[in-house]
Amino acid sequence: MATVAPQEPTAGPSEGPWTYSLRLPNDPRAARISRVTLRAVLASHGMAELTDTAELLTCELVTNAVRHSDGPAQLRIRHLCESRLRVSIWDTNPTIPAPFDAPPSPLDRFTALTEAATRLDATSGRGLLIVRLCADNWGGYPLADDLFGINGKLLWFELTPQQQAYEIAA
Repeated sequence: MATVAPQEPTAGPSEGPWTYSLRLPNDPRAARISRVTLRAVLASHGMAELTDTAELLTCELVTNAVRHSDGPAQLRIRHLCESRLRVSIWDTNPTIPAPFDAPPSPLDRFTALTEAATRLDATSGRGLLIVRLCADNWGGYPLADDLFGINGKLLWFELTPQQQAYEIAA
């Protein structure tokens, strides 16, 4: 009698919305752990084409959360309608860095490209610039003390699969 090893279920792109959250300590290893988690989630939901960009941008936001706050952070990975992916990072520092303190303007990608050209030799401080250049949408907002005592800020970005983005634009 032969035994068959169980196989992991595979799925295509998810139809409905879903959300995963991961609490991260203020630890330099948090960026790596968030990348591994993100990779597993996207592969499991058939969104692997977003992995490279999503990992890069997530790593930048988690690294900023670890460097610029003294408390824990939280990674939230959400599938939105139309195959959009939203990744959010909450941390305990209430200061929202510019330009995440205002909605992106129609010219922001041009502004970010210009800023990148002037900072070619910079060795740090380009994480949010990378997010602005690579994400389809991004933003941030403060979190004031509420019923659950959560405060700090939330920075987020969205990605859309390229084929889907072309279909929407057409």
